[in-house]
Amino acid sequence: MKLIDFSVTNFRSITKAHKVSLSQTTILIGRNNEGKSNLLKSLDIAMTTLQQHAISERRGGVYLGSRRYARKDDSHYFWERDFPITLQDRKSNTQTIFRLEFLLTSKEIDMFRKEIKSRLNGSLPIEIRVGKDDKPSIRVVEKRGAGGAALNAKSGQIAEFIGKNITFNYIPAVRTDQEAMEVVRVMLMQRMRKLEANNDYKVALETIRKIQEPVLKELGEQIKEPLQEFLPGIKNVDVAIPDDSRRSSFRNEFEIIIDDGTPTSLFFKGDGVKSLAALGLLKNRGASVGASIIAIEEPESHLHPAAIHQLNEVIMALGENNQVVLTTHNPLFVDRTDIRSNIIVNSGKAVPARNIGQIRDLLGIKASDNLVNASYVLVVEGGDDVISLKAILSAESEIIKKAINSHLLVIDEIGGASNLSYKLTLLSNSLCVYHTFLDNDESGRAAYDKAESDGIISSKKNTFVTCNGARNTEFEDCLNLDLYRNEIIEEFGVDLSQPAFRCNKKWSERVKSAFLNDGKRWSDTVESKVKYVVANAVKAVPKNALNEHKRNSIDALITNVEALLS
Repeated sequence: MKLIDFSVTNFRSITKAHKVSLSQTTILIGRNNEGKSNLLKSLDIAMTTLQQHAISERRGGVYLGSRRYARKDDSHYFWERDFPITLQDRKSNTQTIFRLEFLLTSKEIDMFRKEIKSRLNGSLPIEIRVGKDDKPSIRVVEKRGAGGAALNAKSGQIAEFIGKNITFNYIPAVRTDQEAMEVVRVMLMQRMRKLEANNDYKVALETIRKIQEPVLKELGEQIKEPLQEFLPGIKNVDVAIPDDSRRSSFRNEFEIIIDDGTPTSLFFKGDGVKSLAALGLLKNRGASVGASIIAIEEPESHLHPAAIHQLNEVIMALGENNQVVLTTHNPLFVDRTDIRSNIIVNSGKAVPARNIGQIRDLLGIKASDNLVNASYVLVVEGGDDVISLKAILSAESEIIKKAINSHLLVIDEIGGASNLSYKLTLLSNSLCVYHTFLDNDESGRAAYDKAESDGIISSKKNTFVTCNGARNTEFEDCLNLDLYRNEIIEEFGVDLSQPAFRCNKKWSERVKSAFLNDGKRWSDTVESKVKYVVANAVKAVPKNALNEHKRNSIDALITNVEALLS
């Protein structure tokens, strides 16, 4: 089961219908006070209302909703708080309206037919209205094939069906230890509730009830004696634990101990750890609880920048087994591969983003000119690499050529491997998806290790230059010497065909040996000039640029970049 869209009317700052189409991961983006948080909160209240309605159905219609919980529980509707204050003097139209449309799988459609005794075409549109009495009315919206009129009489059963087949977790921006514990408590209740259908578990509970019975009876007698002195009419006092309470006590009693060298309760950890715990605990639970929606408000709250990158990985993993809806001001959480899954909340509207530039403008991101229209960036070490690779990749791949020509893909330099982490951080903040191509030498490996420890790169996002198993290699090792040999002779008077160049060291060290062997000066400046001459030779004839025996890492790079663009 999936929630494919939801809308809300007359809720807090929202006075007109906001409809949001949901994908697997949906990001609500907007400036402050535009209604992002209220949209997410409306989803929380709507889902909680459905779940409470399902519980009341199981308990014979006793609704445990808003009046009981509203002032202390923000997940329940409370009219005086949640209906727009500016409209509360109205004589009519004083209801908040939530609309949710669920899409059922074929298996769930069969289950629905058996349990509800009605047919669906797969779509289940639900409307929840709540007025001044805080009591929700739930109905199936009449939609062709949904049989809304016939299903409305079964709203309680339908709410129970939804509540049983989809779980919902709301994680607010302020995540104290209590909030982290609440996430676990809900998860624990969901898991333990499944046990209550197990016969062995039922027998165990009955055994516990019988063991508790004499203790409770004795306590009742102790209470009865003093009471009878003042109230002789009292005949008996029973101390009882209701079956629901006995079951719930097993669901609620827990503590989280985190051992990071010293075992410590989560209660005593910092806000960053609590925040990660609240989200990380949800990561691998998907398959065991069925369909799931997780709503997260500003996941970046209370986190160090490095931890935000870790959390982004957690959220991406969450999206594999759960629907995720989140609000954010941080560009790192923007979905740069599926632009329309980013919903822009602005000027009273909630609409899918059209392009990455629109999101950048909204978040106030000032990208450099060469990145304004680029969604993808191939990061290389030097300017000469940019010249060579732009020519080679365009010649070798039509897909990459089109992306470069349309400015969808930019090849950008970092000016030396040591600048890698800084560059990747800027690209993340500019909402660019990137892949890196690094020399496989000491500086390239050290830069990769630092960026990996900072949480901004992974093996999937990087290709190292590799040639014939040599320990240290760089991009020029992949090139065909015949392509640039004459240019080096003409410019520097050095023939690289000599034995000094033919050794197992990386390219720049081999060139240095040849220069020194011919009595030529060598420096960083000379090395840069040589690389620039080679790059222009490659640019002139890119089809013949690669050494056919040493092109494996270039082929790997082409595969990775094409996958990035797909």
